Amino acid sequence: MPLVLGNLLATERRLIIQMEKKTNELIKKALDMASLSRDEAVFLLELPLCSEAVYSVMSAANTLSRSSFGNKGERHLHIGLNAGPCPYNCRFCSLAKNLGFFTTEIVFPEQQVLQWAIDAQAEGADGLNIMTTGSFAFEKLLETGRMLKNHVSVPLVANTRDISVKEGQALVDAGFSGFYHAVRLGEGRDTPFSREKRLETISAINESGLLWMNCIEPVGPEHSKKEIADLMVLAYENKAVYSGIMRRINFPGSPFERFGMINEMELARMEAVSRLVMADACRAHCTHEPNSAALLAGGNLFFPEKGSSPRDREAETGSGRGASMTRCVALLDEMGWDVSLPSNVFDARPIKNARPNCARALKSSLPA
Repeated sequence: MPLVLGNLLATERRLIIQMEKKTNELIKKALDMASLSRDEAVFLLELPLCSEAVYSVMSAANTLSRSSFGNKGERHLHIGLNAGPCPYNCRFCSLAKNLGFFTTEIVFPEQQVLQWAIDAQAEGADGLNIMTTGSFAFEKLLETGRMLKNHVSVPLVANTRDISVKEGQALVDAGFSGFYHAVRLGEGRDTPFSREKRLETISAINESGLLWMNCIEPVGPEHSKKEIADLMVLAYENKAVYSGIMRRINFPGSPFERFGMINEMELARMEAVSRLVMADACRAHCTHEPNSAALLAGGNLFFPEKGSSPRDREAETGSGRGASMTRCVALLDEMGWDVSLPSNVFDARPIKNARPNCARALKSSLPA
């Protein structure tokens, strides 16, 4: 073997050994329920995809979630109350007015929204995420919350524009338990909102008595590992009840079509790193859109969808790309997550420390 080639191979082996050593150290730290720093998260996000090290990270995240969440699989139905045209024109959103996909305001009838909620409760939904565009009347959202609380017992989560503490308290009074809110990737560049404004809303959510729900989103190939890791750490430091990863969906006509999309393997790797960063701060870990790979990488929470969606050009995403409750249950069940258990998200019980239990999944896979 030529000397130069031999030296290169020896150097490569040393680097691989060092990479595996550091990965194992970070996994041990995470399994001891210590959160990872931004730099540590970036290191894991930059591991070669499909390497043994990445699979080790995914395995650790899977173990952490199954033990912490007691093997509970969560389903929180997304209900979009209205479909564009939204004047805020976030570049990744199909409801943006300037894209022209929706030229008239569509508000789904109260009876339709109620029926979606009743059906979801009958199917065992763990939460109802009620989404509106930023220009939707806040009082109408409150009315919807009061209406739903009169008919269903499933906890309600609001997903709407930035709010004040007073508005957060009004949501609590109307029956909402939580508020989904994210500092988006590209905030202030791909949206008209500042990072500071989004952070102010997170403070208002916590101060008003609502639970803060979060996701790192919408992730695309153009986003740096540093900005992704930064939002993971932000979710941990502000104690999001759940966090996770949502990839950007390039609907036909999306301004981001030229960048492409991250694949489900990359999504699973990010899901795993996010889960290790969250340590003991979260009560579930979400992924979107629903997929099996993330359920082996620390994910346990899916969002079936009805009504409008910022990822769809169909006004009613249940007839478009939105996953059904049945589909989400099937995916969770196939990967050994038990949807019949009570939700961890809305309860103040301490986080579980039971051993991971895949017995149900194993039993169903064995021949009779």
